[in-house]
Amino acid sequence: MGYTNVLVDKQDLIGFITLNRPEEMNTFNIPFARELNDALWEMENDPEVRVVVIRAIGKHFSTGISLAEFKGKSNKEYREFIRLMDEHNHTISKMKKPVIASVKGFALANGSGLSFACDLTVASEDAKFGTTAINVGLICLGPAAPLARSLGRKKTLEMVLTGDIITAAEAERLGLVNKVVPKDQLEAATLELATKLAAKSPLALQIGKAGIYGMQDVPYHQALDYLGELFAALCSTEDAEEGVKAFLERRKPEWKGR
Repeated sequence: MGYTNVLVDKQDLIGFITLNRPEEMNTFNIPFARELNDALWEMENDPEVRVVVIRAIGKHFSTGISLAEFKGKSNKEYREFIRLMDEHNHTISKMKKPVIASVKGFALANGSGLSFACDLTVASEDAKFGTTAINVGLICLGPAAPLARSLGRKKTLEMVLTGDIITAAEAERLGLVNKVVPKDQLEAATLELATKLAAKSPLALQIGKAGIYGMQDVPYHQALDYLGELFAALCSTEDAEEGVKAFLERRKPEWKGR
């Protein structure tokens, strides 16, 4: 199928999904989220692909959900919207094939969540990660589901509640990134890892991924759905509207607690 917001290619058993909204820092909107999810399933169902790489055009991997999306929606509409924004988290974990994130620049909010949800991540030295939605009166609950499975509760709470941005080196230390490389080596390092996996037994890769995800003590999709419901409820509050508005107007928000 044809895509606009992502680009799809494959070579030597590796499928490439390239985020293609560089002028918007690869932020998520409805068409972008749908195309990303469709492209993931296309790769999953392609017998000529054994490993999937998600990379980005432009300076940044992804800076999250477009703030223009957070207005004028009912609670029901927010629930449907957030479910779509989180869909890639479900899809990647359901896929039998390993998915690698190749991260440069900022991976923030839902963009960081995309990296956390991928099975492996290679990052350039300039990459930075953060669950930053708290800074505009929202909260990164979708990204928290894969994040918590790498970090544990305390560090996940710290990242989600503070919205602090961490370096690629710190992300590697915490186990959120597998390898950090110089910026000009990101593409080669990602391809090296993908090629290594593509040479392995496809069935062994599938069983290995399924087993590791299956041993989680809390059902992954149940957690995602629950957090999505909470996030959707938050999106329809006055404080969420105020946080986004204040950020766009470059002023300090006035929280009302409702």
